[in-house]
Amino acid sequence: MPSNQALFERAQRVIPGGVNSPVRAFRSVGGTPRFIARANGPYFWDAEGTRYIDYIGSWGPMILGHVHPEVLEAVQRVLADGFSFGAPTEAEIEIAEEIRKLVPSMEQLRFVSSGTEATMSALRLARGFTDRSRIVKFEGCYHGHADSLLVKAGSGLLTFGNPTSAGVPPDIAKHTTVLEYNNSEALEAAFAAFGREIAAVIVEPVAGNMNLVRGNPAFLQTLRRLCTEYGAVLIFDEVMCGFRVALGGAQALYGIEPDLTCLGKVIGGGMPAAAFGGRRDIMAHLAPEGAVYQAGTLSGNPIAVAAGMKTLQLIQAPGFYEQLSAKTARLANGLSAAARAAGVAFSADALGGMFGIYFTAQVPASFADVSRSDIAAFNAFFHRMLDAGVHFAPSAYEAGFVSSAHDDAVIDATLDAARGAFAALAA
Repeated sequence: MPSNQALFERAQRVIPGGVNSPVRAFRSVGGTPRFIARANGPYFWDAEGTRYIDYIGSWGPMILGHVHPEVLEAVQRVLADGFSFGAPTEAEIEIAEEIRKLVPSMEQLRFVSSGTEATMSALRLARGFTDRSRIVKFEGCYHGHADSLLVKAGSGLLTFGNPTSAGVPPDIAKHTTVLEYNNSEALEAAFAAFGREIAAVIVEPVAGNMNLVRGNPAFLQTLRRLCTEYGAVLIFDEVMCGFRVALGGAQALYGIEPDLTCLGKVIGGGMPAAAFGGRRDIMAHLAPEGAVYQAGTLSGNPIAVAAGMKTLQLIQAPGFYEQLSAKTARLANGLSAAARAAGVAFSADALGGMFGIYFTAQVPASFADVSRSDIAAFNAFFHRMLDAGVHFAPSAYEAGFVSSAHDDAVIDATLDAARGAFAALAA
């Protein structure tokens, strides 16, 4: 049985940093990443055989827990008929119709294989539809690793963005403007300055990549109003929060209809799948009907479609979201109570099946707020919980996820471990 450390050393010889996505490397928290061998329900087991309560959930998709028997059966049923065709299937139509039913703003949609593909394609489509170049995004919102999205705020409110990754040309970054999340005043100023240049505004209506940060309703309503007034395309990136915070996504919670929506995670049931879609007149600009090109060999993969379709069917069970929300709130409230009893500055928030934990007295409303939290305290807490068999996301800037498989006993075990971790931090 290989150790996690031995596997990590071996991986670093053939994979940059030893991982295939940077946050997995534990650089933020230090230590050795756990190499996962198997998972079931609310748990996964590492290569050394240690069991952990899993609050990563593959970063959102595992809303039913790991290896749900009905999802497994759906996948096994289609496997015998082929893994990939590169040709259309009836199953693609069925899941598209199901998503349109649940997210009515998506009059038409197209499947891709990742959230990055979805956001990248939606932005290209918005530019083609409006014949404009500038896009607006918000600090702390992550929309995948396309060049135009790896941009941080410039030195002033309305300056061009600066690349945050090597390999991103400044000539590309200059077309992206980055504003503060939940800041309606900055949004108004940006549209007043160059509103007729803006092709699209892309936003996580509930952010999960600067930890869990809710969009302020007034901010999102201002965003909708300004995009309508100036003819810009409003894109809701619900790759993470879609079907996580509510059955119809964040747009159903807020009662705001975007022009385009990006989905992922849950719609693949753990398999690689994502989609973008929205208004029919915008989608008509997409090839082969229109001049905006987009393609993908594995788009609408039958295995991913089967897993996603079954997941979407199961989460429509009566009371599913009420129960999921109650579990997540119980976890967040319990963690806050444990920290308070130990005298540790801490807060937590929960929405649907997503939660955030912050080593700060107030729940954050922006990336700057999250950055002011006690990162060292989070790192210490993370490792104490890991040692106790509870695996949170290995970064203070990532949301956590609860599944329907996390029952009261699992949450009780988590809170027992947290009481010990908080007491140790306070000592």
